Amino acid sequence: MKEKLKSVRVKLFLTICIATVVIICFLIVTNNVVLEAFYLYSKQNTLRQVYKQINAYYNNPSPDVDLEMELGRIAVNNNFDILICSDENVSIYTTDNDFMTTLEEMNAITYYANRTDQKDILYSDENMDVRKIRERKSGITYILLSAVLDNGYSLYIRIPIAPIQESVKISNNFLLLIGGITILAAGIFASFISKKFTEPILELNGIAKKMAKLDFSQKYRITDTEDEINTLGKSINSMSDKLEATIKQLRNTNIELEKDIEEKSRIDEMRKQFISDVSHELKTPIALIQGYSEGLLENVTTDEESRRFYAEVILDETNKMDRLVKQLLELMKLEYGKREFQNEKFNIVELVSEVIRKSKVMLEENQITVEIDSDEQVNVNADEFYIEQVVTNYFTNAVKHVLEVDGKKLIKITIQPDIERNKVRISVFNTGENIQEEDLNRIWNRFYKVDSSRNREAGGSGIGLALVKAIMNNYQNDYGVVNKEDGVEFYFDLDLEMEKA
Repeated sequence: MKEKLKSVRVKLFLTICIATVVIICFLIVTNNVVLEAFYLYSKQNTLRQVYKQINAYYNNPSPDVDLEMELGRIAVNNNFDILICSDENVSIYTTDNDFMTTLEEMNAITYYANRTDQKDILYSDENMDVRKIRERKSGITYILLSAVLDNGYSLYIRIPIAPIQESVKISNNFLLLIGGITILAAGIFASFISKKFTEPILELNGIAKKMAKLDFSQKYRITDTEDEINTLGKSINSMSDKLEATIKQLRNTNIELEKDIEEKSRIDEMRKQFISDVSHELKTPIALIQGYSEGLLENVTTDEESRRFYAEVILDETNKMDRLVKQLLELMKLEYGKREFQNEKFNIVELVSEVIRKSKVMLEENQITVEIDSDEQVNVNADEFYIEQVVTNYFTNAVKHVLEVDGKKLIKITIQPDIERNKVRISVFNTGENIQEEDLNRIWNRFYKVDSSRNREAGGSGIGLALVKAIMNNYQNDYGVVNKEDGVEFYFDLDLEMEKA
């Protein structure tokens, strides 16, 4: 309620209504106080003018003027009662036969008795006296002029005051009626005016509140009128546009700064992870190199064959360290989005066949059978170099873990397109033991090896599947491993390269 009373619209409405009420009250007070006094002043001036006019008729009589008719006209026009008496108080002319009797009574009781009483005198000079008098019988108050004409006649003119009092009463009632109508009309007008004035202010207030909440969508509707509110609206629109542009610039700058900070954090994290991984994985090869190097320096063995064996171990471990560091660097770049893929169209069937061909000697030595279930050509869109690494890691992993089932060691590669999903799934299955359920997710972590012995010759570096995971995450494609009844199947998805019509 207090908020409503404080609003500009309510204040403007109340101000107009109060101003209207004050004006009506002022008119009523003025009517009561001033009107009667003004009426008396006006009438006593009229009486004096009539006295001069009648005195002039008697001083300069004209045969063309009927004096009695002229006196009757004056009496009717001014609502007068006129009485003219001779110097012996004999009535010469009167407009009211009772005026003489009333005057004699008034003269005896009021006028002559109070000749020196100044209380009710409105005007007085040597020949004239104008005053308020009241008849005792009727109770009517008059304005009475008593004067002596130049010819010695006495002139009496009276005017009742009751009409002006009645006029004041009627006027007050009329003012109250008009005042009520005026207040009602003023209320409606004030409501319309206040709404007209406050609507743009409320609109500007709403825009300002939205701007405070950083919402610059609403603009003030500019009109053709060049007033202060329209100018203010233009200024607010201009301020809104500038603030919106500034805040957008600040947000963009902040986003770039956040990206820079995030990038720096990722680089720091990558550096720390790389140092940690290298430190962890290079302990064994460094120890081996150190041991065999000390053996050579101290001539632990003297024959050439042993010394050659020591040198070969050192070279082998050095090569492993080199491969490990390169793999770690590559893995870090993939995991932290620092590697850009050169995607192109190629036949995934040919790539898989090439990987198998390169491993032909190893397959024959281990008597491993490889089957491919695929069409002759399945085109995909990807980076051939990295996809070859994925296929090689899966295939090498299958060769290491394949076991004989039903009299043979089998690796089966399936390439199955899914036109609806626009994907192709490449699966590498090998016969052998299943992976423990708790290891199914862990094998994708770097350096994790299912082999409990952690044999350096057969176990690998433990980075291969982590590389697969990083590559597939960059492509946002599915990958995983599933235990089958007589073996294990690894899979990954690629985007098909659809032939253009």
